[in-house]
Amino acid sequence: MSHRKLAPGKLVIASHNAGKVREIRALLEPFGIEPVSAGDLGLPEPEETGTTFAENALLKAHASASAAGLPALADDSGLEVAALGGRPGVYTADWAERQWFEGEKGRDWYMAMGKVEGLLAEQGPDVDRSACFVCGGDEILHYIEYMSPPMTEPLALYVHWPFCVSKCPYCDFNSHVRESVDQAVWRDALLADLRHEASLLPGRRVSSIFFGGGTPSLMPPATVAAVIGEAAALWGLTDDCEITLEANPNSVEVAAFADLAAAGVNRVSIGVQSFDPQILEFLGRAHSANEARQAIAAAQAHFRRASFDLIYARPGQGLSDWERELADALGFGTGHLSLYQLTIEPGTRFATLAAKGELVLPDGDAAADLFDATQAMTRAAGLPRYEVSNHARPGEESRHNLTYWRYGDYAGVGPGAHGRRMAQATERHKKPENFIAAVERNGHGLKVETDLPPHERATEAMLMGLRLTEGIDLARIEARSGLGRAAFVDADAVARLAGQGLMQQTGDRLGVTDDGILLLDSILSEVVRTG
Repeated sequence: MSHRKLAPGKLVIASHNAGKVREIRALLEPFGIEPVSAGDLGLPEPEETGTTFAENALLKAHASASAAGLPALADDSGLEVAALGGRPGVYTADWAERQWFEGEKGRDWYMAMGKVEGLLAEQGPDVDRSACFVCGGDEILHYIEYMSPPMTEPLALYVHWPFCVSKCPYCDFNSHVRESVDQAVWRDALLADLRHEASLLPGRRVSSIFFGGGTPSLMPPATVAAVIGEAAALWGLTDDCEITLEANPNSVEVAAFADLAAAGVNRVSIGVQSFDPQILEFLGRAHSANEARQAIAAAQAHFRRASFDLIYARPGQGLSDWERELADALGFGTGHLSLYQLTIEPGTRFATLAAKGELVLPDGDAAADLFDATQAMTRAAGLPRYEVSNHARPGEESRHNLTYWRYGDYAGVGPGAHGRRMAQATERHKKPENFIAAVERNGHGLKVETDLPPHERATEAMLMGLRLTEGIDLARIEARSGLGRAAFVDADAVARLAGQGLMQQTGDRLGVTDDGILLLDSILSEVVRTG
């Protein structure tokens, strides 16, 4: 084999993969070499017809060298999984599929790994998961150990219980009123749905479980315990697994707190909404102000952590009224509060009233004053805002919701539950009867299972993450989407907004400032590149 020393000067990197080009450029530039990619030169990428990594690497290098009249360097690599007979091998990129954004081709690693995981799951829990990456060369193959399991980041689990005693006029959640519920049927259906999801996400541990609804505090504690136990058996729970259950503060549900704590729930989120009897009636709530206070006290007695919700910026609400109500709420000393401004959701009774002019919310300036007062009071009480509407003592943030906002993976089971599984979006049948029928028919309640293209994943991560005070990690979004940040962030807009004091960026961390948070929707429309 002959060797020739490469003199300083231009060299073509025979690749259209932006990440690979960055890596090779970083290696070569210190030696006076000026790398330019085949993509930068507008060279077409040849079809990879080789059956080995070395053949494909040589094919690409020769094509670029011939077209550019310059020396060219190429490599080719892929994932070989033992239990799959060496697949995908040289076809790894084809498994990852091809997406085109602004002329730059991206490989979808998460989609490829989803297919690998699906095939391994079909072989059972004891399948050999050993694998390696192989890089091409005639004499040398470099093996890099492949982590098993490939995704070590913990998983969040959402469980939806769709039933309520009554429907609130502002609520657009998937909640239903039924005269009776067959508890045995529902327990079996939720467990079957959970087992199906676990089969598609093997090798993960669960860091949080959230029972939402509906009114999950109407679930029999035995059903709650069964779901927690099944999740622990299928995945395993982290040592500090957060297990939250939403509850209404009426006496019947509060009476079950001790049994729910015994079932494994360690955090409760109570839908108080207000301590004013007239406002509770206006909001269609079935509990009294006294029941709300008793429920918070009971939650603090039975669970390690407790949170409750309040709704403000209501029709006719003045600043001093809200300050008194919020001071009352802070006096309970819970480590977490969710404070939502009232919004009019389509399809609700409030939307009908608003359309008739019979329900008028505070104007923008009044709502902003209420928001600013909220931030000042919660900060002074040691519960600063960590998300637009959520406040917590440091360390008491909702870990489950942080998974959503940080764009982690979460499994969703139960009627209407949504999930994000690797590079897929999942959604269950929404109507309770349709969900049960689907489980009986298919063994799961899935209605939609969609591959999310890289740009959609990046957009979702931006829209969710910029709600957080901590902001987003651009490097993480690049890794989860397979795109460079220029594809999903308008850097010029960021610089302009930072100059106005509305955004801030330090390295990979980008966030919205306190001055900018009330303008979040407008900021997102300027900063997020959606296509």
